[in-house]
Amino acid sequence: MELRSYERRRARALIKTLDDLLPTYAEDVDPIAIRNEVPSLEEAVGILVALEEVFFPGYRYGRPATSPSFEIFVRRFLDGVYDSLYVQVVKALPFRWKGEYARTQNARPLANVEVEAEGIVSAFFARLPAIREMLKKDVAAAYEGDPAALSYAEVILSYPALRATTVHRIAHELYRLDVPLVPRMMGEYIHSLTGIDIHPGARIGESFFIDHGTGVVIGETSEIGDRVKLYQGVTLGAKSFPVDEHGMPVKRIKRHPTIEDDVVIYAGATILGGDTVIGRGSEIGGNVWIVESVPPYSRVRQEHPELIVKQPKEPQR
Repeated sequence: MELRSYERRRARALIKTLDDLLPTYAEDVDPIAIRNEVPSLEEAVGILVALEEVFFPGYRYGRPATSPSFEIFVRRFLDGVYDSLYVQVVKALPFRWKGEYARTQNARPLANVEVEAEGIVSAFFARLPAIREMLKKDVAAAYEGDPAALSYAEVILSYPALRATTVHRIAHELYRLDVPLVPRMMGEYIHSLTGIDIHPGARIGESFFIDHGTGVVIGETSEIGDRVKLYQGVTLGAKSFPVDEHGMPVKRIKRHPTIEDDVVIYAGATILGGDTVIGRGSEIGGNVWIVESVPPYSRVRQEHPELIVKQPKEPQR
């Protein structure tokens, strides 16, 4: 008897919720409107996993890199990535003209999405050797820049910042090829794993190293030179956003700082603004707040804050 009563209450609750929920899908303006064809996060992550095997053969998932031969090992992963990426790009490309911002720009549909997608995937594959060469330098920069690192293998297997940099270098190439959605999905996936937030639009040079990494934020239009080292909690962000006549933020403008070659930025530093340039060879101390350019070879520090130490009272006996 009690079970039947539960089933009746359950049915009533479900029917009422469904009746109340369905009208919310029929609104004229719905930021989360029904979508049937969007890129798959699962597939995007699978692409990253496979490319990690290509870039770091034998390191990531314990698969022997010489079975049955190294060439076949690499080819197997490349085959899967090509097909999966093609499908995801086909699903993403309509957002070039269907996205809300694209509609404000009167973007026109592509004549042939499949042809455009194939060209993008082919161009992306042509960049894979260059990405791997950059990752070699990133691994070396981490090993040379961290006295706690005792081997390249330790860096590859255990440093979250290297994983974030790897995903960024993949996502950045797709961003440069004007693929909607997928680069952001990749970047936010690794952000959720590492706590390192790098927008795929950011331009990052060779031999890049983030020590520790948690809380680092690198905005879309940031430009970072070669041999730059960041510590945890660094923000390369924007100042206030200019808005258009409708009160919406103006997009596609330089909002984030430029960091020239051979700069070190210590923990907790915040550097803001699209016209802010940190000159080459500079050293930015921890917890500073910078909204103006810094000349090359500068040393930026805060004055030592006054420490107040209160002695505890002797306990009463």
